[in-house]
Amino acid sequence: MSTIVRSHTDQESGTTSQPQVATSGATGASRALPYVLGAIRLSLGWVFLWAFLDKVFGLGHGTPSKGAWINGGHPTMGFLKNAAAGPFADFYHGIAGAAWADSLFMLGLLGIGVALIAGVAMRFAAFAGALLLVLMWTAVLPPESNLFMDDHLIYAMTLVALMLLGAGKYLGFGQRWERLSIVRRYAFLR
Repeated sequence: MSTIVRSHTDQESGTTSQPQVATSGATGASRALPYVLGAIRLSLGWVFLWAFLDKVFGLGHGTPSKGAWINGGHPTMGFLKNAAAGPFADFYHGIAGAAWADSLFMLGLLGIGVALIAGVAMRFAAFAGALLLVLMWTAVLPPESNLFMDDHLIYAMTLVALMLLGAGKYLGFGQRWERLSIVRRYAFLR
């Protein structure tokens, strides 16, 4: 059975390490855990990056070619105009298709997707991704198949868990990233 070793502060450098998955003397299942965490991180990264690519180029998986951002489409229009319901519907209908909302949404999808796939800036990716997902959850309140829980909240919690478990280090560039002097100096870049 694997255990999570708590983070600790290195007295000489003053840096705090991320929690690590202990694998010494581990079973096959616990040795696989880092790879599973890496695969989950890569998969969620692809969800965000694919949404960005599809909305930019209209690849036909959710966004038709004529609705592509490069063809004058508005990435926030479809979801916020058609799916938004419940107590925040008027707010979301009001910002649907606004240039600032489209730009922030697309920048978020790209940044979160690239960070997750690379395994870098996991704090940013987890915070921004969870925020975006919770906002999307508030747009569809109440969810169709449950009183309050849906995939947006599950994904948001998964992003936070991946960040807390240091998943950027598994099948990613997280270890190299955290050794950069600017990242060591500014913890929010981790």
